[in-house]
Amino acid sequence: MYKGITVGAITTIGNKHVNRGTPCEDASFAVTKNGVSVVCIADGAGGKQYTDARFGSDCAVHVITDTLCEHFDALYAENREAAVRGYLMAKLRVAFAGIMEERTIDVIDRLSCTLLFVAVKDRRMMIGHIGDGLIVRISPSGVSPISMPQNDKDGKTYFVTAAHADNYMRLLKTTVDDVHAIALMTDGVQDSVYNEEAGLVKPVVAKMAETFAEGREEGEKSILETVQKYIVGASNASDDASFGVMYFEGTNAPSPDSLESTAAKFASSTETFKDLSQAIKPELVNAHEIILKCAGQEVPESENQPETETVKAAEPAAEEKKEDVKKEPSRVSKISIIILAAGIILCAIGAIELVLSLKG
Repeated sequence: MYKGITVGAITTIGNKHVNRGTPCEDASFAVTKNGVSVVCIADGAGGKQYTDARFGSDCAVHVITDTLCEHFDALYAENREAAVRGYLMAKLRVAFAGIMEERTIDVIDRLSCTLLFVAVKDRRMMIGHIGDGLIVRISPSGVSPISMPQNDKDGKTYFVTAAHADNYMRLLKTTVDDVHAIALMTDGVQDSVYNEEAGLVKPVVAKMAETFAEGREEGEKSILETVQKYIVGASNASDDASFGVMYFEGTNAPSPDSLESTAAKFASSTETFKDLSQAIKPELVNAHEIILKCAGQEVPESENQPETETVKAAEPAAEEKKEDVKKEPSRVSKISIIILAAGIILCAIGAIELVLSLKG
């Protein structure tokens, strides 16, 4: 069991934004409160349409950190993972709505950002990730990725502002057993320390995390210098960069000699998940029919059957409406008869009065 937890995080602007005269869009936050330690980082989306991404990323790291510190027990105990993901994204949507109103922003996508976090209370650990960036586990046996970047073949990623962001969010609940440190980084750092083709995290990540053995102030100072000098400073087109660490005091660090610096590429395949989805469709239809037959239910003759039933179900309502329309003329006819009868009576009375007046 660890003796204590040290958390810290840094964010620095990339040369790409410095040269363009645009602000940093990354954000990071780390805190221990209510017995919960949290490190959270976010990368604001780049592009002309994401005009206020920096406000989104800054809001995201603070809202998620506060939520985890205040409600860790309930979130960790909830077995419905989808519900937890939905709740966290709902908290962001509520907060983003406030920013939109305050800053007169027309579209929520302008606040788009990625999100990476780790939260720990006693031995319980919760990790969340949506978008690119990398979360790494450092243990006595080495360094390995916990959550890898979410990028498609064209480099596109997911943001917390997506319509179904909770579907894309990864959420892991585990314990801190045999963990020495957790490191989180946005793609501004990830691209320099991670070989995605081989799933290899470079040894420098473990060295950066180990600087927190001297405390938060020294750790943040050291990794900021490293990132600015060797990552951001290495290119005029470097991106904004954020790096966060959760360090478990009194645990064993991996031996520097045991850390792998090279690895073979993963085996490639032409098969895609889309291929798998298409292949299982007919099997799934057949399975559905078998399930209905076993349950003694009738199997629909065609896919149009539900639509036909829907139309039939709607027909009585249409007939009722027609009946209402038909009843209306009958009510009008009765009123007309009454008025006509009254007119006849008045005419009769008038005639009688005329006759009497002539006789008089």
